[in-house]
Amino acid sequence: MKHDQYQLNPNPLVRFLGKQPETFTREDLIRYIENNAIEVLNLRYVGGDGRLKALNFPVQGRKQLDNLLSAGERVDGSSLFNFLEAGSSDLYVVPRFRSAFRNPFSERPALDILCSYYDKDGNPLESAPSNILRKAHRTLAEKTGFELEVMGEIEYYVISEKNPMYMPNDQRGYHESEPFYKWGNLRQDAMMAMAGTGAAIKYSHAEVGNFSDEEHVYEQNEIEFLPVSVEDAADQLVVAKWILRQMAFRYGVTISFAPKITSGKAGSGMHIHMRVSKEGKNVTLENGNISDPAKRVIAGVMDLAPSLSAFGNTIPTSYLRLVPDQEAPTNVCWGERNRSALVRVPLGWVNASGMVLKENPLEKVGGRDLEERQTFEFRSPDGSADIYLLIAGLCVAARHGLEMPGALELARKTLVDGNIFLQENKNVRSRLEHLPDSCVRAAGCLSDKAGIYLKNGVFPKSLIDGVISNLRSYNDNYLRERISDSREETMKLVRRFLHCG
Repeated sequence: MKHDQYQLNPNPLVRFLGKQPETFTREDLIRYIENNAIEVLNLRYVGGDGRLKALNFPVQGRKQLDNLLSAGERVDGSSLFNFLEAGSSDLYVVPRFRSAFRNPFSERPALDILCSYYDKDGNPLESAPSNILRKAHRTLAEKTGFELEVMGEIEYYVISEKNPMYMPNDQRGYHESEPFYKWGNLRQDAMMAMAGTGAAIKYSHAEVGNFSDEEHVYEQNEIEFLPVSVEDAADQLVVAKWILRQMAFRYGVTISFAPKITSGKAGSGMHIHMRVSKEGKNVTLENGNISDPAKRVIAGVMDLAPSLSAFGNTIPTSYLRLVPDQEAPTNVCWGERNRSALVRVPLGWVNASGMVLKENPLEKVGGRDLEERQTFEFRSPDGSADIYLLIAGLCVAARHGLEMPGALELARKTLVDGNIFLQENKNVRSRLEHLPDSCVRAAGCLSDKAGIYLKNGVFPKSLIDGVISNLRSYNDNYLRERISDSREETMKLVRRFLHCG
């Protein structure tokens, strides 16, 4: 039965079933498949490269569907993760019914379901990033009584053949529209496809970066989400990247989430907004100011920030973006409305309740639940991030800050006012810790703080060791200095990592 309250929901399963995804059952999905002529069922899961994989099943009857949805299927884990041995690599992929969505691209009507990894004993695979995220958030809640809600921002470049008509001004693309920006329809199509899979979308827009060469135009865009549970936030970011690439393929253009695609132009980040909640209420603000629990969480992020680069900045070109004076952070600090800081507290809404009344005098009620909107933003990650491990690391940082003696003092010491890159703030910069400038140094930072991630069994040691080993394998110490005078070497590196994440 369809319910009026679901008619505007962009997710076709929600409209048909008349219920929210978190209440989907096996029988619900079978009923949707039967009544909507679904021909293909796709089990989806994220591999070690961060990309969405697929196992395809032709729909052949209710018994087959019941069996698949009851137990999932087996896969070769050694082909998905480099930390698994071929001799003992069989894994189960088990569907999470709340994640089911109608595939927006399949020529045959298809239903896709995200899955979790389980081991031979029927337990969640300890080293699977999605399971680490689940443990990290559960441990945060159990140990502190607080939870995190998260929203991501995806920045990306659209690379297309050069069209000389209505060329935008170089590096002045922020919120530009057609005809000066050419790929707004692609972005909107992708945004609506994401909403149709259940993603909570805030908005999308053109971003600052744009430039051209002899043959191509490069236009930067952004899609931003709304705060949801950390597990759902990670899922929707992974699905969103898949959708954007699929949409680009249909349009005949290239999309790159790479942190840097040329020198001297704006890089692309994947900022993560957080808000602290307790018993379902956002407690980031108290009496219009940043609350002590939020400051403690921010202090935890400050303390672990260099090591979080191991999950959020995972390739050598990540560190071509994290340089001064390009709106990417390099110092470990935070500030309100400060885009040069590592953690930014965006302009809030506590004074905004009357604005709509001033502009619309016929209205009787101003803004509602404005304090609920407040977040704080971690600005260093980029499109190379292991999304599940990064958000798991932020959960560890939150727990660390809430438990850490002296957290409020650390928050006070790392608070900055104004642009940290200005000359007058040179002395401020000198007392602040720096983010690493290479994968090798990020590996060292993770090694130094490993005990915090291992605490309570959240991150397995084998995974931490594997991340460190992989980062060190790039051997990119002093890379920026080595290639700074060679455009050829820079572009060779850029091309190598153009399709990261």
